[in-house]
Amino acid sequence: MIFESTHKLLQKYNKCPEEIRGGFATQTIERIQQITNNLRSKVNSTIIYCNFVEEDDCVFGQFASKVEDSFVFQLRKINYQLQEFSLITSGFYICDLSSIQNLIGRERYWDAPIYANTEMVLSLDAMPYFANSVLKIINSLLGRVKKCIILDLDNTIWGGVIGDDGIDNIQVGNFGIGKVFTEFQYWLKKLKQRGVVLAVCSKNSDDIAKDPFINHPEMVLRLTDIAIFIANWESKPENINTIQKKLNIGFDSMVFLDDNPYEREIVRQSFPDITIPDLPEDPALYLDFLASLNLFEVTSIANEDSQRTNYYQTQENFNSTLESFSNVNDFLKSINMCAVVRAFDTYSIPRVAQLSQRSNQFNLRTIRYTEEQLHSLLKSNEWFTLSFNLEDKFGDNGLIAAIILQRIDSFTLFIDSWFMSCRVLKRGMEDFIMNTIVNLARENGFEKIQGEYIQTEKNLIVKDLLSSLGFVLIPTSLWECKLIDYVERENHIKLKT
Repeated sequence: MIFESTHKLLQKYNKCPEEIRGGFATQTIERIQQITNNLRSKVNSTIIYCNFVEEDDCVFGQFASKVEDSFVFQLRKINYQLQEFSLITSGFYICDLSSIQNLIGRERYWDAPIYANTEMVLSLDAMPYFANSVLKIINSLLGRVKKCIILDLDNTIWGGVIGDDGIDNIQVGNFGIGKVFTEFQYWLKKLKQRGVVLAVCSKNSDDIAKDPFINHPEMVLRLTDIAIFIANWESKPENINTIQKKLNIGFDSMVFLDDNPYEREIVRQSFPDITIPDLPEDPALYLDFLASLNLFEVTSIANEDSQRTNYYQTQENFNSTLESFSNVNDFLKSINMCAVVRAFDTYSIPRVAQLSQRSNQFNLRTIRYTEEQLHSLLKSNEWFTLSFNLEDKFGDNGLIAAIILQRIDSFTLFIDSWFMSCRVLKRGMEDFIMNTIVNLARENGFEKIQGEYIQTEKNLIVKDLLSSLGFVLIPTSLWECKLIDYVERENHIKLKT
């Protein structure tokens, strides 16, 4: 972590000869690049760099934006170029101190007397915000991210009660309080487009609850934006439990938004791990309040994120059709599953890194990889990589599994990582992947494959994976599969070339 304060940056600027101040930003970015390169040459580490809060030396007043060598101009240029540098540098993340100062105000962020006496450039008031911001980045890197928002409807995403007021009288649109709910829906829509799953949990009749999503002309959110829609008269904890089972994600990955304090409290008592913000009474304050919490920190974006809702809707169709079959094998044969298998590449690495960081249940050793670390694997013949995309008659499930294999010696291949989306459990994907690993090992002259299970609180579903695939425990506490003894495992997934 690197933190260079604006105040000390100003000291460097002040000492800079007047004739070269116009290049101060460029020199600063070059120095940051050099620091980054020096660190990278010595340690394989993620870097968090703090940007620079606004500080005006008031030499030019508001005219500073038209004077290129003014400190204000150079400071803003540094922050912009820092973002550009972050774009092209994997494993380099910005801690946005500028946003913290905007949130709490200059008066609370900076304490001149404390700085004069202690050299501390953050006030005591600002310190918790700073620590929280850093922690959110680290948690995101460790896969502790919010994946789903569960939404109440009445007085949460629109004003009024749909069952009483009717579709013509709920408040949403561009006038009065309705525009507050419209802006709130736009925010939710952007989160959905970024990959956060939206679910509805409403005490209502299903047809009445869905009516605005289908027929109201000024609704921003539509049914296609909602991965799981539950509207009935059961208790909200019961329905949230159903949502969790369908999504197959942890409760700690969920956020529940409801205007009713009673409903928030009963859900909080039932599911302590769910994040449940106490929304303000005035809907006009919803967005500012939620923005201040910054619940949806993320350190990686993959191309497939925008399709996540579609993937869950496809899974819902899969499960609904499965219920009509008495024999699972017959069902799996009927859905025309095919897999695309390829080594990691520039296109797939962002998604593989994300899957590595966020997969907690089906994750054999729970080793987390950044994009930069994955790129480095491709440069060495010590490593083999495999990514798996799965399609069926319901649609494309996207990249759902990744394998990282390490060459131990000329005879032994070790499964360093095996992580997979829980959306595709019970389809035979494990057997297909094992067959693929064995084929790769044989093609490269290996005689045995070794694996290891490292238990965590969340990955118990893969505790018996290796034994079920024909591995036997050896004295080193590893599991081993000799290729001469391996019998190809049956499944209903075809390889798509």
